[in-house]
Amino acid sequence: MNKAFIQKLYFSHQACPTCPAPSEVSDFFVELLGALFADFTQLASLSEDEFTRLIERLQQELERILRHNPNGGFGNPKDIAGKFFESLPDIFERIQKDITAMYEGDPAAKSRSEVIQTYPGFYAIAAYRIANALHTMGVEGIPRIITEHAHSRTGIDIHPTASIGEYFCIDHGTGIVVGETTVIGNHVKLYQGVTLGALSVNKEDASRKRHPTLEDNVVVYAGATILGGETIVGHDSIVGGNVWLTRSAPAHSKIYYQAKMFNGDTNEVDMVIFKAEEK
Repeated sequence: MNKAFIQKLYFSHQACPTCPAPSEVSDFFVELLGALFADFTQLASLSEDEFTRLIERLQQELERILRHNPNGGFGNPKDIAGKFFESLPDIFERIQKDITAMYEGDPAAKSRSEVIQTYPGFYAIAAYRIANALHTMGVEGIPRIITEHAHSRTGIDIHPTASIGEYFCIDHGTGIVVGETTVIGNHVKLYQGVTLGALSVNKEDASRKRHPTLEDNVVVYAGATILGGETIVGHDSIVGGNVWLTRSAPAHSKIYYQAKMFNGDTNEVDMVIFKAEEK
């Protein structure tokens, strides 16, 4: 092999001797999730002092990861790690509300424990909540590693900078994409294959809101694609399966495809936006 190329690779490693590998960030997330949820990792064999030391070690591990993060973009690593762990009770409660949404929103769920142990939606949303908290503290790079770890495991791709309200429910989940500037309200439910994406992929649009807004109590069924930063799905609306939506819909809408019949054959479909009557 070309010696100059080998040297180039070698010196790139020398320039970043302590950079945390994505696997280290992923391991931190998995261990933290286990500490937060007994149903995810059983730690009953630990004494209270041992459990306290585990939390302290995780805080130190986050500080180390932040200290060697090549992306920078934040303040003192020790202060950030301390602030993050101080915020854990709030993060924990937010994830608990998401578990409630998934348990109450899926008739097949037999218990909250089952949601934690088996539901990909729990894993992906928990990763988002933790990553988003780090993002709001100014951390760069590491939040994306956490959500991409969850993406690789669950098939659910949630960008850490998306804004997602309380009681977020993902049912099944495989193939869901939630883009960077997406805004999701409270009590929203997404089924598998949903894309909340951008109409444009031009780099010059990077600083603009490119992804849609779903207001409170919206349900989006499997395979639906909702695109565009100016697209708003009003509260208490239902988006049917396989709908392609690039314009806003008012509150209490039902959005679905209706087939047109020609000589007994179904060869064309129209999208229908139906606003239910106010009660």
